[in-house]
Amino acid sequence: MPSNNPPAPVDDPLAGPWHEHLGEVLLTEAQIAARVAELGAAISRDYEGHAPVLVGVLRGVFFFMADLLREVAVPASVDFIAISRYGPSERTHGAVRFTKDLDVPIEGRHVLFIEDVVDTGLTMAYILRSLQAREPASLNICALLDRPRRRLLDFDIAYVGFEIPDCWVVGYGLDYKEALRQLPYIAVFTPPGRREPTVNGLLAPRVRIPPLLPRDITAQKTGWQATRSSGAHSAGDEQTRRQGLK
Repeated sequence: MPSNNPPAPVDDPLAGPWHEHLGEVLLTEAQIAARVAELGAAISRDYEGHAPVLVGVLRGVFFFMADLLREVAVPASVDFIAISRYGPSERTHGAVRFTKDLDVPIEGRHVLFIEDVVDTGLTMAYILRSLQAREPASLNICALLDRPRRRLLDFDIAYVGFEIPDCWVVGYGLDYKEALRQLPYIAVFTPPGRREPTVNGLLAPRVRIPPLLPRDITAQKTGWQATRSSGAHSAGDEQTRRQGLK
């Protein structure tokens, strides 16, 4: 994606003490808004005549969820789950458990799972299995960001906003230690003690915008199901790249 995006402002008060760790702006506020509108139009097209339930995971997705919902032109309801991990493993980030479950019954409903960023796919597979066990009429995925370089499990993601390179990002709901969610743009971030992404040139031009082709959502009852990625990496590689198990 051609880009003349500026660097993250060094005087942005929302960056607080982390401004030195911010890199280039990967996606501007305007680019995000335009793509969310396109996602909303595609969802409205495919869910015409249906009233989907949009399900997200607290807390990173709430910026995207709110903006997306305003762009969806069919009746829809919203619900959230929350998860936590336990166990000290750096490789696995611990086992996953629900700390908040759905309040809205989804049996027989068309469910659209909304994700901020898809990484390895491990946590998402756990969540989707739980949702599928509740027998929705269909179950599809919408992700604002897709980082396929980190994938361990492949999914049929119905709606993807941006395919991004392998870098840590913050802003637009994405955080580092609960900071930087408020940034209206999405920026590259280098956590303390980690090396900056080793690439030649800027990362923003490497962002890809996948097409939003028409889909028969009623046929996607189990079409999301994960398969082992052909590009899966070793556990050692995964330790060095992981931003989060998603």
